[in-house]
Amino acid sequence: MGLFEKLFGGGKKKVSTEEEETRGMHMPDLDIPIDEKFTIYFKKNGGKFIYCDGNQDVSDALKNIRLENSWDDTDFFSMDQRLEDKFKHEAITFTDNPKKSKIFFTTCEHLVAQNGSILICSNQLRDRKLNELPENFIVFATTSQLVNSIGEGLKKIKKRHLNSIPTNITTIKHFQAISEDKKDFLTYGSSSKNLYLILLEDL
Repeated sequence: MGLFEKLFGGGKKKVSTEEEETRGMHMPDLDIPIDEKFTIYFKKNGGKFIYCDGNQDVSDALKNIRLENSWDDTDFFSMDQRLEDKFKHEAITFTDNPKKSKIFFTTCEHLVAQNGSILICSNQLRDRKLNELPENFIVFATTSQLVNSIGEGLKKIKKRHLNSIPTNITTIKHFQAISEDKKDFLTYGSSSKNLYLILLEDL
């Protein structure tokens, strides 16, 4: 894929951080690859992501995140048994009580390139609100979950769950604390999260 290939060895030219920021600020509607657009906005929102081209990279990413934050002895709050089964060999202890953890480990529905947000719903949240969850998120996703817009993501959710459309659909966009002087009506009610995205290449 566009940017991932450029950054991780498959492309001809590496895109500089300065170029990414300039495009994100001054050319938001530029016809650029979906992965590059997502990366620009996701990083602008304060998110941290680790690109992985295999399961070993995913394992290393989890270890590095835990090491960086001294989370080796911290339980991960999870509401997804399949995710727990997938990572049961990573020496992670899971809890189903968010009050006993400062980390929410989850999947998502889609990654939205339009604004660099994470689209989630009751499949991940059940009936909980974002402000009821730990302040630290680790999201495991794949490159096939990238979509151009929120509308496209909603259509895919509806198509995928024809008989039981999930509820509690929302996006996470703010990945760093918003100071009081920068809050406005667009950010009112939003829940800022310290978010790591572990992104596995599956295309």
